[in-house]
Amino acid sequence: MAKNNNNGANLGFEQKLWQSADKLRNNMDAAEYKHVVLGLIFLKYISDSFLEMHERLKVDKYADPEDKDEYLAVNVFWVPTEARWNYIQDHAKQPNIGKIIDEAMDAIEKDNPNLKGVLPKDYAREALDKKSLGGIIDLIGTIGLGDKESKSKDILGRVYEYFLGQFANAEGKKEDNSIHQEA
Repeated sequence: MAKNNNNGANLGFEQKLWQSADKLRNNMDAAEYKHVVLGLIFLKYISDSFLEMHERLKVDKYADPEDKDEYLAVNVFWVPTEARWNYIQDHAKQPNIGKIIDEAMDAIEKDNPNLKGVLPKDYAREALDKKSLGGIIDLIGTIGLGDKESKSKDILGRVYEYFLGQFANAEGKKEDNSIHQEA
């Protein structure tokens, strides 16, 4: 069953992605988990965009792929080495992955003032299971989000839209259950 929107048919992976992410949620409330997942999706998106630009700059003999201004000039967020998706994914199984992500978000905000105070930075909290966090990182790592092809298909928009709808459903089910329990 293909879902049409103004960007074309459903890509088909959204439901599988949601089911996997939802399994990793464990007992965490959907309203809280939403920020964990959507923050990581955004991080993957800007890292993909950065990496694509980085590759273009590496082949341009007049450009410096490590010059922040090269990225800002074309409206691509600068992503420091320790905040790039490959670094995050390489450390996904470490017990301190939450701290690594929080530091990555801080570094991105520091180098991109228009993101100051916007990114979630509570991945190191004790309530967030680090094994599940590593699993969601690996899962999100399978999706191309910020490269030119993905942007042309609005994959980021589709994943955000689908996940927001699923989180709203999950939050609604919790409210329904608490209403039925009170009755």
